[in-house]
Amino acid sequence: MKARVYIETTIPSFYHEDRPDPLTIARREWTRKWWDERRHSYEVVSSQAVLAELSAGIYPKKQRCLSFMESIPFVPIAPEIATIVENYIQQKIMPQNAGGDAMHLALASYHKCDLLLTWNCKHLANANKFSHIRLVNTLMGLHVPTIITPLELLGELS
Repeated sequence: MKARVYIETTIPSFYHEDRPDPLTIARREWTRKWWDERRHSYEVVSSQAVLAELSAGIYPKKQRCLSFMESIPFVPIAPEIATIVENYIQQKIMPQNAGGDAMHLALASYHKCDLLLTWNCKHLANANKFSHIRLVNTLMGLHVPTIITPLELLGELS
């Protein structure tokens, strides 16, 4: 059985990123390498929340990012998700203005995704937050996904 990976907004964004700084170039290349060479080893899912974030605003790579999402099945946003998101914010796992990040974590947890794939290292892929996330999810009876970057999933290919 393949591990289930929830793709959040930074993955299609970095896949199509074109800023010239070295860190952005590296993240783009690692994202493309994982997506192009390794994603078929996983069950990849995402959500309408990612599509909504990518649809917001005007930016040059918008259509490419939206097209990226076309082949990914979406997990449903069940009514319980709002309560989980609110709990994350109340428990200070996510800041008040990070509803998107709380939503992605809630969806990956609720739908028992093995991994939440992200480049958001401030609010999600942050080792300093993981024990707090694990504690709150455990208290709510939720699965605890591993929150990881594409580089970490490349393993021996990096």
